[in-house]
Amino acid sequence: MALMFPRLARNFVKAGYFPTDEPTLERVLQALAPANGSMNIIDPCAGEGVAIAETAHALGREQVKAHAVEYDAERAAHARKLVDHCLRGDLMDTIISRQSFGLLWLNPPYGDLSRDANGNLGYPGKGRARLEKLFYQKTLPLLQYGGILVFIVPSYVLDAELTGWLTHHYADLRVFRAVAETYRQVVILGIRRRQCDLAPADAKTARERLLAIGAGDVEAEELPLEWPYPSYAVPMAQGAVEHFYRVSMEPEQFADEVFRLQGLWPQFETLLGAAQQSMRPPARALSHWHLALALAAGAISGVVRAKSGRVLALKGDTHKGKNTSIEYTEQDDGSLSEVRILTDKFIPVIRAWELTPGSPRQGQLLTIR
Repeated sequence: MALMFPRLARNFVKAGYFPTDEPTLERVLQALAPANGSMNIIDPCAGEGVAIAETAHALGREQVKAHAVEYDAERAAHARKLVDHCLRGDLMDTIISRQSFGLLWLNPPYGDLSRDANGNLGYPGKGRARLEKLFYQKTLPLLQYGGILVFIVPSYVLDAELTGWLTHHYADLRVFRAVAETYRQVVILGIRRRQCDLAPADAKTARERLLAIGAGDVEAEELPLEWPYPSYAVPMAQGAVEHFYRVSMEPEQFADEVFRLQGLWPQFETLLGAAQQSMRPPARALSHWHLALALAAGAISGVVRAKSGRVLALKGDTHKGKNTSIEYTEQDDGSLSEVRILTDKFIPVIRAWELTPGSPRQGQLLTIR
């Protein structure tokens, strides 16, 4: 079959990016069978989104919701055009609903994990700390029971730890050599099962074969040109994917969201009310208490123009102070007792910016108490 989204020329190895070659992708898709209903599928290391988009079309595009996560901005922009939902960011910085997907296409970055500034690897296992294992552990909970795994990794990554995980989590495991031998990749297919439902004998046989391929003692067969085995049926979706978002945002992503939502300006009238009308002068001079209250409420502010032509920009404020009074009382024994009484008082302060054209004080800040 011919692919609908042929690989672009810029598909090259960059920052651990090893895209699936076209012949391998074509042959893997022959092993999959669709459900009789809606399906959710995901590629957490989607690259340009070609693999997951082709999978969606092979299963029936109208009944598939394709999800993707991609770290690189350029590749994520391309993937966003091909899938239903795409997150641009680090998979470790995402929150995705567990057991929400019927197919997991996992072609993770390849390489050893590096230590952070504190000397930590951030790796939950006990074997060799590899990116492939970290992504496997992160994405395993996303796949529903009965869901299909397509796992593409270098053959030498299949050590005792990784093969142990695979045989404890998946049944009907099959492993094949990728068509393109550039990166020594193998393709592992399996059906996620509960451990209590796995046959110990089958798990032991699969483990021995995976270990032999990982050690280089046995070479995996190449993916067959025509799929001769029972198909891997992708199960129906258990419901909508409730959570699919990243925790943090890059500055440019935040700017895009602000531009898309237009901040609060579309709701300006709702949040802040109608345009302010000109205020009428009070009926009489304000007392100190009224003045402080008006300042505290922010009612005294703005540009004021006097009849003389003087222009001031005013900003009112108020702060609380204390009035202290002392009372002396003579006791029966002739001693004096002293009582200090502190009374709250509001101190209004108006700061003015002299804006009168031609004034020698133009630009100065004045304090009016």
